[in-house]
Amino acid sequence: MQAAPVRATAIPSVTDALRAVESLLMSSGQRTARRNAWTSVLEDRRRAKDRVEAQRVLEQTFATPS
Repeated sequence: MQAAPVRATAIPSVTDALRAVESLLMSSGQRTARRNAWTSVLEDRRRAKDRVEAQRVLEQTFATPS
């Protein structure tokens, strides 16, 4: 039986190291961006709900004869 050939492990270049760091930072940044976007969506929904409620109260207030 023949042994599998052994390959020499190349030492990563500075460029490879910088790309790896950039990859880690970008993925974190994308998670943050998605989280911020979702928070904005939820806040927009809350404000829309508040606007609907305020409109309903105003309509009831001015529709009721005094």
